[in-house]
Amino acid sequence: MLVRFLAALLLVLGLAAPVAAQDKRIALTFDDAPRDRGAFLTPDERTKRLIDGLRQAGVEQAAFFVNPGFLSRPDGQGGEARLAAYVAAGHVLANHSFSHPALTDLTAEQYLADIDRAQAWLSKQPGHRPWFRFPFLNEGRADKAKRDAVRAGLRQRELTNGYVTADASDWNLEGMTIAAKRAGKPMDMDALRDLYVRMHVDAAEAFDGIARTALGRSPAHVMLMHETDLAALFLPDLVAALREKGWTIVTADTAYADPIAPLAMTVDVPSAQGTLTEAIAWEKGMSPPRWYEGNSPEVATRWFAETVLKEAK
Repeated sequence: MLVRFLAALLLVLGLAAPVAAQDKRIALTFDDAPRDRGAFLTPDERTKRLIDGLRQAGVEQAAFFVNPGFLSRPDGQGGEARLAAYVAAGHVLANHSFSHPALTDLTAEQYLADIDRAQAWLSKQPGHRPWFRFPFLNEGRADKAKRDAVRAGLRQRELTNGYVTADASDWNLEGMTIAAKRAGKPMDMDALRDLYVRMHVDAAEAFDGIARTALGRSPAHVMLMHETDLAALFLPDLVAALREKGWTIVTADTAYADPIAPLAMTVDVPSAQGTLTEAIAWEKGMSPPRWYEGNSPEVATRWFAETVLKEAK
C-alpha cells in the first residue's frame, strides 16, 4: 500500500511540474489605433501586416485600444475600415479616450467627457469591450481625489480599467526609428527586429518576476504595445520568442478575467501611473526595481544606437 501511495505521489508531482513551468500567460494589446504612420509602412499596409502577422502567429484575439479623435487626422483617413478589419479578423476594440489627453492636464469632469465622446463612437462598433485604458497610463499621479473621481466615473459608466501588467516602452523604440529614417540614417533591420523582440520578451519576464514576488503567482498578463510599424513587421518573431520562453498567448478576454482585475480600481499608491504590476508591488512595500530597465529612455536609446545604428559607444 505504501509503495503504491508513493508511486502515485511521484506521478502527481511529475505531472504537476510541467504545468507549473508553463503557467506564464499573456495577452497582446495595442494602443492609439488608428495611429499615425511610422517609418516604414502606410497605415493600410500596417493594418494588413498586423492582421496577417497575428494570424500567422496563431494569436486568436488581440485588443486594440482606440482613440476615435484620431480618425480626423490625415493618417486617420480610412481608419474606420482598418478598425473594422481588426474586428473581422477576430480581434476586439476598447476605449483609449477620444483625444488621448493626460489626466493630470484636465479636471476629472473634462476627462470623463472625453471618455464619453470615445464611448459614443465605440458603443456602435462590433467587437467592442467595456475597457478603458488611461493614455500614458496616467491615472492622476499624486492627485488621489482626481484618481478616485475618475474611478467612480468609470464605475458609473460600467467601464473597467484596461490596465497593463507588462510594458516594453515600444513607443520609444518607434520614435527612434522615425527620427533615424527622417535623418537618413541607415538602420540594421535584423538588429532592429532582435531589439524589438528582446525588449518585449525581457519586459514580460521582468514584470512576471515582480508579479510572482508581490502576488505569489503569475497572473494572466496584459502586454502594452502600440499599433506601430515595428509590431506589424516583427510580431510573428515576437510571439515565437515568447513561446520559446514558455509563454502562452491568451485572449484579452481571458487576461481581464484574472482575479487581479478588480485591483486596478482599488490599488492605492503615492503616484498612480504605470503598470498594475508596479502598483501592486509598490502597495505591498516592495523596493525598486518594480519595472523593466528598458523602460528607461536613456537605456533604450543607448541600445538602439549601439545595435541598430551601429554608432560607437
